[in-house]
Amino acid sequence: MKFLEKYGIKIKDEKMLITALTHTSYSNEHNCESYERLEYLGDAVLELITSEYFYLNTDSKEGAMTKLRARYVCERANYEYAKVVGFIPYIRLGNGQIHNLNETIVADVFEAILGVIFLECGYEVSKKYVLEVITPFIEEDRVFYSDYKSLLQEMMQMSKKTLEYRLVREDGPAHDRSYIFEVVVDDIVYGRGSGKSKKEAEQNAAKDAYTKAAKK
Repeated sequence: MKFLEKYGIKIKDEKMLITALTHTSYSNEHNCESYERLEYLGDAVLELITSEYFYLNTDSKEGAMTKLRARYVCERANYEYAKVVGFIPYIRLGNGQIHNLNETIVADVFEAILGVIFLECGYEVSKKYVLEVITPFIEEDRVFYSDYKSLLQEMMQMSKKTLEYRLVREDGPAHDRSYIFEVVVDDIVYGRGSGKSKKEAEQNAAKDAYTKAAKK
């Protein structure tokens, strides 16, 4: 596992790095720790680094910086970063998950690995690593997803309609849940979407509703 060496990073605690690559399906089968705690830490570090970057490199107001950060700190973005770093083949999955390595898991592992780097090497090394990975995407103005929830909210506010997201169904085991949400406007279903997380399902439902509403 030398995928971090191209960034000048050598992790001494290989056990911790292996933990960062371990999904809950594997940890449940082998009685070991999963990446979840490291992901929690890495998520906070990633948000801080990108927040600092946009503060120092733009003159945008708070709301604009928040939207910018959301573009580059999201599941789809983390998945693309993971492909650049090159750790995907090393992710450990349980037998029940082995054929379902999805974007959510890969994105979570990206954050977990950042958590390891932060604990071993500190903030400055973590920042150098993150910016080396994500700055090319920022400079090319890559759009990973559109915030359809915000777009839909703005549209409904203009017409003074009430908007809510209703969970229709959730399926699968705890380590591999899927969700279906409906967008309801004034008690009328405007759209529906599914996803591996509630956030993703809500975004897809909002996209469906916004696309339909924009055509009217």
